[in-house]
Amino acid sequence: MENGNKAQTKAENPRRLALDVLERVERGQYANLALDAALERSEMTAEDRALATMLVYGVLEKQGRLDYALAGLSSRPVEALSPDVRALLRLGLYQLCFLDRIPDHAAVNETVALASRKTAGYVNAVLREEIRRGKALPLPREEDRAAWLAVRYSVSQGLAERLLADLGNAKTAAFLNALETPPPLTLRVNTLRTTREKLLDALQKAGFDAHLTAQSRTGIVLPHGAAVRALPGFDEGLFFVQDEASQLAVEALDARPAMRVADVCACPGSKSFGIAMEMENRGEVLACDLHRSKLSLVKSGAERLGIGILSVLERDARTPMGGAEGTFDRVLCDVPCSGFGVIGKKPELRRKDPRESAGLPAIQAAILARSAELLRVGGRLVYSTCTVLPAENEENVARFLAENGSFRLLSERTLYPDTDGTDGFFIAAMEKIR
Repeated sequence: MENGNKAQTKAENPRRLALDVLERVERGQYANLALDAALERSEMTAEDRALATMLVYGVLEKQGRLDYALAGLSSRPVEALSPDVRALLRLGLYQLCFLDRIPDHAAVNETVALASRKTAGYVNAVLREEIRRGKALPLPREEDRAAWLAVRYSVSQGLAERLLADLGNAKTAAFLNALETPPPLTLRVNTLRTTREKLLDALQKAGFDAHLTAQSRTGIVLPHGAAVRALPGFDEGLFFVQDEASQLAVEALDARPAMRVADVCACPGSKSFGIAMEMENRGEVLACDLHRSKLSLVKSGAERLGIGILSVLERDARTPMGGAEGTFDRVLCDVPCSGFGVIGKKPELRRKDPRESAGLPAIQAAILARSAELLRVGGRLVYSTCTVLPAENEENVARFLAENGSFRLLSERTLYPDTDGTDGFFIAAMEKIR
């Protein structure tokens, strides 16, 4: 290792930990959960933990480009390699091509040291061939725009094609390019316990580079990588993590004190928390979700933040809520979606093909229709997603309005990381007029 520590155990080696996490992601685990669990079990220094984190997210963010380069370095097709060798080669190639602070010899030697005796020679040969070629990362011909974008930005070919069809060439390039910049950490201030100005002042006095969100009334932005639990006010429950776009969805709901509000797809709970704060902890917030285990986290989160008006209900949002029809003033319908707006935070989504989510619009439409039944006349319904695909957004809303003459559209917008500095997000607000 470049830190000269020859006595590191297998469990303490940041590259070994990164490799184990990458193999778990290859088997279908979420990167953030797999990495958090691995770090929790480790006894690595803060420096090595940071390196392991950088390696995991770096490889996942550049995986498409790494695989395209590997295809030209090896006589074996990338998809034919065993998952452990494939992950190992990506790990080594990422260090060679994207981490200038790690010398080539260290990147190669430390990667080969993780290989089995049977595969070490092959891994060594591939990585040294990349050095011989000047650490070049080739791209397809730019005339094949979808293929070029897919490799350049490490997204699936199917996603590149869909974005080009839906957003056009210029917007697709701008959207994908914005994902190259690590997203900031955005907080939602707990206005039941403090003000945004007071928390901002505390953060700045503690030396954090913090500033107010540009659009949300209640957000504070910090640089990417800030340690949440180390921030002033965490132990006192003065904030929780929530992207600015998600905060704007809550603002679009316009929940007020003494209202009755339903959040029909509530987990992990941040929007329900924001709604309760907008209501000044007066009224009723019903947080619903399909998964009971997740609802327990919502309840504990509400307790930490001092929210006393939130209750939870385990239910499928596509089914009737017996006896509750027409009894809510506000309903938030933040539906399950493809998630392509949050690729910057969930790099494993880069490999996802939109065709895998072809059934989602029908599920979303069913949830939206059932949620509309809960509203009283004059009530407001907000439909939101964290994707930028029109089939899950504008098209769903347009179809709902065409089939439900008792609703009118109040506002509709899509937010993008390149223009708004937020997650990719869709928000539509509708009013029940009769």
